[in-house]
Amino acid sequence: MQFKKIFVTGGAGYVGAALVPRLLDEGCEVTVLDLMIYGRQVLPAERLGLTVKEGDIRDIQCLHELIPGHDAVIHLACISNDPSFELNPSLGRSINRDAFEPLVKISRDAGVTRFIYASSSSVYGIKEEEDVDEAMVLEPLTDYSRFKAECEEVLNKQICKGFEPVTIRPATVCGYSRRQRLDVVVNILTNLAYHKREITVFGGEQLRPNIHINDMVEAYVAVLNAEASIVAGKIYNAGYENQPVREIAETVREVVGSDVQLITTPTDDNRSYHISSEKIKRELGFMARHSIKDAVVDLLQAFESGLLPDSLKDERYFNIRRMQSLNLQ
Repeated sequence: MQFKKIFVTGGAGYVGAALVPRLLDEGCEVTVLDLMIYGRQVLPAERLGLTVKEGDIRDIQCLHELIPGHDAVIHLACISNDPSFELNPSLGRSINRDAFEPLVKISRDAGVTRFIYASSSSVYGIKEEEDVDEAMVLEPLTDYSRFKAECEEVLNKQICKGFEPVTIRPATVCGYSRRQRLDVVVNILTNLAYHKREITVFGGEQLRPNIHINDMVEAYVAVLNAEASIVAGKIYNAGYENQPVREIAETVREVVGSDVQLITTPTDDNRSYHISSEKIKRELGFMARHSIKDAVVDLLQAFESGLLPDSLKDERYFNIRRMQSLNLQ
């Protein structure tokens, strides 16, 4: 790993809880800044090279104190989906948009070399094209995705000698993590299938791009390892399978059990898109290797092993419930 001191915002989140141990395994020193609303226990305890700071990315003084000395930043922290964003739009704007430019500038001025931003494939909006690539016009449909797109522009305006911004547009992440989310499509369906033996599919033909959490972690590692001449100022989609929701549900039933009932109901949510991840494969040699089925198997094993107790009701697994409970401001 060419970068040895890495600062990760949101490092105790769904992806962060899987990424941080991977970076430590590479011999990196990792500093995590996170609100810790899902608990410190999602990160390794007493791990050599790990520094954990409970704090807010909106705290400018905190950023000035923590960022110097790091050579890479991975910015994961955000209010992470449309329903959570809409619960408190002013909170979403302050974290997802307003806090971003100060973070970037402080990182650049502190001597950070590589800044990796976790955007979203939702910035594309609804596309008719079969494969949506990074060159296509962005048509964000919500404030959440609009702010993601605006932050991409902010980041790329800061590119200069010695500062290498890179944007990743992930598909929807799925699979097991120590900080589990059960409010994204594959994970939702698996949770319901295992505990209720019934899945309701709204519509069913809408395409949903997904990526296994282990592959998402490896995408960040690939960007960290890449030469500046290749990645500086670049944007990469990161996804794998683009399946209709109906097929995802059928995969879940195949893994969980044939007794699981599939119920289809109409929907007015017709969002459907198919992202292409050929650019990251072509330029960085990164290719996802874990399927949606693998993610379902991992979740099933976690349920059966007791790693996700009370998974239908515990607010820790559902972002919007946790935010409501804490009245996050």
